[in-house]
Amino acid sequence: MSFLSKDVGVDLGTANTLVYMKGKGIIMREPSVVAVDTKTDEVRCVGAEAKAVIGRTPGSIVAVRPLKDGVIADFDITANMLENFLKKACGNSMFSRPRVVICIPSGVTEVERRAVREATLKAGARQVSVIEEPMAAAIGAGLPISEPSGSMVVDIGGGTSEVAVISLGGIVAARSVRVGGDEFDQSIIAYIKRKYNLLIGERTAEQIKIEIGSAYELDQETSMEIKGRNLVDGLPKNITVHSEEVREALEESLQKITDAIKETLERTPPELSADIIDHGIMLTGGGALLRGLDQLINRETGIDVHVAENPLDCVAVGAGAVLDHLDILSDVLDDDSSHF
Repeated sequence: MSFLSKDVGVDLGTANTLVYMKGKGIIMREPSVVAVDTKTDEVRCVGAEAKAVIGRTPGSIVAVRPLKDGVIADFDITANMLENFLKKACGNSMFSRPRVVICIPSGVTEVERRAVREATLKAGARQVSVIEEPMAAAIGAGLPISEPSGSMVVDIGGGTSEVAVISLGGIVAARSVRVGGDEFDQSIIAYIKRKYNLLIGERTAEQIKIEIGSAYELDQETSMEIKGRNLVDGLPKNITVHSEEVREALEESLQKITDAIKETLERTPPELSADIIDHGIMLTGGGALLRGLDQLINRETGIDVHVAENPLDCVAVGAGAVLDHLDILSDVLDDDSSHF
């Protein structure tokens, strides 16, 4: 029945899950959120529908993010969420059990790797192969991974940041730090709580990051008004936050990412280091959209930095490219790729 099956690449992210279908491109993009009824342990809704009900539900229904720092924190809910997404992408027929290439952070343990594979099989996949995120990101960003020259990719996701130097279809040096968009949001929440005694939610923090967040001095600094709860008297309050303050809030998290890049460069063979100086560093993932991040990394390393054309899609597109060109790219998959 293989001619009826669908091949999909899945970017199972801490913040968002993307599904790429062979021949069609990215067909689904949903938040990695599940709404669960705590009384019955029943899953009510997943994805965008679950994210929309956050903070607007009865006490018994809670929104859960089953992935933390790029790895599975709740196995059953992750399997349930994946099953929902695969059904939405591939249909519900018994003949449509897909073959799946799924992405994982490079720093995961063997147990975490097995959990991802088993959750995907439980979700209804017929065969599963695993690819490391920086490799998928490099393929999706169009880097020449199969050539005997060094390419460096920095993939900043919701839960992890992956730094890797790739040559001849393999990862030569890599570093994975559990810092990403989620930690940026938490840093903003903590900073505003500390400085203004104001409590804000994750959604507001994300809005601040997107609208006025930056990693490097802006030509024209900006500000925005935000609402939260005053921790002194418990009443709602408005304040104005400036872009300089947001940059200060993000400084520590960004330092961890630049340190990881420097450590990876230190472990890179000199011949490949010369290639990286020539070609530059490629930024992918949602974190690459933070204003001035390329300038900050350039200042810290002295190497040119480029942001991928569609940084959010690179990992999913890379997983899909492996499906589309399996004859050329099968060596970037793990041992189970022989199933395909």
